[in-house]
Amino acid sequence: MEINNIVIVSLISPKEKMWGQILLLEPQGVTVRGVDLSSFDDFIRQVIQQEETAVGLNTVFFPMHRVERIIVDEPSGSIPSLSQRFQAKVGLTVQEYLGIDTQQF
Repeated sequence: MEINNIVIVSLISPKEKMWGQILLLEPQGVTVRGVDLSSFDDFIRQVIQQEETAVGLNTVFFPMHRVERIIVDEPSGSIPSLSQRFQAKVGLTVQEYLGIDTQQF
């Protein structure tokens, strides 16, 4: 995992999943800028319709004792990644939308 990777963070106590950009990864925990996975489709709809976002991106720190796993958002066979779904619907890559400098990759 690297800073700026687009990931899905699976959490425990309570169980939830977050999709977004890793801002900081350290032994104490992970900081992610993103959206709860259950709100992903609503978030995309609001971006497309340029609505004032009720489902916006949040910057959240999760302590490691809550992190079950971190998965890089990438396609699985013929199933597109969430980032690919975002690009297909919005017309921008997630990196463009978030203002991530892709030259560093």
